[in-house]
Amino acid sequence: MTRFGTRSLVAFLRGLSVALSAAMVLAFFAPVPAHGQGVRTRHMREAVSSGQAAWVGRLPARQPLRLTIALPLRNESELDELLQQLYDPQSPSYHQFLSVEEFTERFGPSQEDYDAVISYAEANGLTVTGTAPNRMIVDVTGPVANIERAFHVNMGVYQHPTEDRTFYAPDQEPTPDLPFSLWHITGLDNFSKPHPASLKRESKARGGTTGSGPSGYFIGSDMRAAYYGGTALTGAGQSVGLVEFAGYNINDVVNYFGKVNQTFNKNSVVGVSTDGSSLSCSGRCDDTEQVLDIEEAISMAPGIQVRVYVSDTSDVSIFNAMATDTTKAMSLSCSWGWSPADPTSDDPIFKEFALQGQSLFVASGDSGAYRTGSRYVYPADDAYVTSVGGTDLTTTKAGGP
Repeated sequence: MTRFGTRSLVAFLRGLSVALSAAMVLAFFAPVPAHGQGVRTRHMREAVSSGQAAWVGRLPARQPLRLTIALPLRNESELDELLQQLYDPQSPSYHQFLSVEEFTERFGPSQEDYDAVISYAEANGLTVTGTAPNRMIVDVTGPVANIERAFHVNMGVYQHPTEDRTFYAPDQEPTPDLPFSLWHITGLDNFSKPHPASLKRESKARGGTTGSGPSGYFIGSDMRAAYYGGTALTGAGQSVGLVEFAGYNINDVVNYFGKVNQTFNKNSVVGVSTDGSSLSCSGRCDDTEQVLDIEEAISMAPGIQVRVYVSDTSDVSIFNAMATDTTKAMSLSCSWGWSPADPTSDDPIFKEFALQGQSLFVASGDSGAYRTGSRYVYPADDAYVTSVGGTDLTTTKAGGP
């Protein structure tokens, strides 16, 4: 063999080796062929599909994840028509709200479909950790390998394009082997973490001169006096539900009311873990937002019961627990924002709120006097919630009008 021929053979073999290696990598990470009926909402993050987020590696096969599988509503056109009637003062159905049982019977997923989802999850090595009276969601947990097999995705780790951290996400839309479509699967990524809407005071910001707190700052009782001054209503016999993505320390609430010399009954605060998440806040946990929400609600309505719904992974678990709780809070409050892969993913439960006469109020994330707004507008921009922004307040004196 000539020297030229030897070199040509070596180059060919090297090129073949590279080509085979590339083909093996592509085969390993290639999207799995689609199965089943798919899912009606979007799960792929744009940062992943566009290549903006750099690939770091595979999510470990044994790493456990908690997911919430949501099923779609039934008879949705009838549901939308009923919503119009319930909020039309001229309609005979005006404010004839449904119970959880009535909603489930008319619009919730069928028992057959719900049982099929539970069986499918268990057959694929996922443990069912929670079910719901309205048959809207199934909470499951399981290792990444089983999740990938159940939903025909590859779970990857990526460098976040705007934050100094990595995140995990699927490489394609999930396609479970079910004879019907699912609505959404929460927990397949942690690209966007819920962010509290509370703002830290700027160093240059000055307190008012008429508040009851230190340096004339307003406290909760000043808010009640300004807006409800003179009323005997305390919220007794009613409850308010709070959306929280971490637990809280009740002693922080006790400390606040002690500092402002106001009475507080610890039994008026009830924690509800919606998916097994811890109700306590310890270690690196920050309960500033959670405690602030509790304090403000009780300050505005001292006789009310505050129900704190907690999940550290799933917004849909929180919302669904609020919709189906036997002690149903009619006023619901969310002071958090995040960016879901699909902004319609919570709409079925928001519609259930409306059908049951529950009102969800969400902090708009505006910055008021502090000039640094939130990075997130969801869920404040959803059509089925009431977005609440800030205002300037001037009073005549401490605790005055």
